[in-house]
Amino acid sequence: MKLRRADFPTDFMFGAATAAYQIEGHSFGGAGPTHWDTFSATPGNVVGAENGAIACDHYHRMDADLDLLSDAGMDAYRFSTSWARVLPDGRGTPNQDGLDFYDRLVDGCMARGLKPFQTLYHWEMPSALADLGGWTNPDVADWMADYAEVITRRIGDRVHSIATLNEPWCVSYLSHFLGHHAPGLRDIRATARAMHHVNKAHGRTMTRLRDMGQDTCGIVLNFEATQAASDISADRRAAATQDATHNRWFIEAIAKGHYPAEALDGLEPHLPANWQDDMAEISQPIDFLGVNYYTRGLVQAVENAPWPATAPVGGPLDKTQMGWEIYPQGLQDTLIRMAKDYVGTLPMFVTENGMAWPETDGHADDARTGFIDSHLQAMHAAIGQGVNLQGFFYWSLLDNYEWAFGYEKRFGLVHVDFDTLDRTPKSSYHALKTAIARQDPA
Repeated sequence: MKLRRADFPTDFMFGAATAAYQIEGHSFGGAGPTHWDTFSATPGNVVGAENGAIACDHYHRMDADLDLLSDAGMDAYRFSTSWARVLPDGRGTPNQDGLDFYDRLVDGCMARGLKPFQTLYHWEMPSALADLGGWTNPDVADWMADYAEVITRRIGDRVHSIATLNEPWCVSYLSHFLGHHAPGLRDIRATARAMHHVNKAHGRTMTRLRDMGQDTCGIVLNFEATQAASDISADRRAAATQDATHNRWFIEAIAKGHYPAEALDGLEPHLPANWQDDMAEISQPIDFLGVNYYTRGLVQAVENAPWPATAPVGGPLDKTQMGWEIYPQGLQDTLIRMAKDYVGTLPMFVTENGMAWPETDGHADDARTGFIDSHLQAMHAAIGQGVNLQGFFYWSLLDNYEWAFGYEKRFGLVHVDFDTLDRTPKSSYHALKTAIARQDPA
């Protein structure tokens, strides 16, 4: 890799990220069922109808996984706590085994000098709450704040930061309009309500965390570099619509207290009554912004189609195993845009960036090493243009359960044999370890 730790600010943090349902093994430790369990059990939703019942068995292999982070010289670990592990029914009596597990996880991080970056919600809605409408139910804001209080009372004194939600676009639009993730709906009314209620839940949870005296609280949003497939006006309008739904909806609500007009054109008739009353709580100050970035989205218009009347277009650049175009310039542009248009000098972290790549003999993955290198260069360039970027978390530490793609797509720095669950660091792990190694003073 061309860049080294010394090329970044002195206090810049390097780490890796995971998510609870994707690695822990949801059948262990008294966790309750989630809408991903039922979504994956429905034919056609998930490759091989695979689920997170065992995943990487991080529940029993946590110490070895934390050792992989510390052995790589990383500074921090971004993980999520599972709502259904903490509260198996979504509300009511906490699961002490689940609380104890996260207690050990945070203590394990601190014992290894890893700063614990917690995310409260990374997509596993408890089934009991999904039965009540999940993200389409306005009460979800209070449900989530109550869950946040339970887990924060246990580990909030030791975590370095708390993000309310991971990728609310995926929680709402991808899951309720496109139907690719649980609960797998394709309904514009459900989408509009979920897109607003996820923001409302962020705001209500922030209020609860502040009431508990927590600081360093924020949110993790996913962004794509949205571009028109051509210069014709219809394609430019289509790109503006997709930019509004994919990129602007959540950050504009949080940073400016309103929704973009191009998204309201389609969604406003379906929003809950008096939704404007929630905007003040949604737009309360955050302490940091997490930026997840993977690719760009080329968009063309679709004639005589209902809103949003857009369609993706494949780009000409190299693709990852997911079919996503490798476009590091988009990360630089996104970070600069966030600083210029939304958050100013507020601390930002690249909380996810990575690539899926097929298994190779000997676990050589030079393509992933090149991907990380090019995106580190994009981050470095953004810092050089004044962006207050304070850290980078590679997605993901481990090959894991990749949601609707099952165990087929491999994002990990560390190879996982899903038959034996053995872990083997890949060449990209060793390359990143070398790049971020601390140099002893001469």
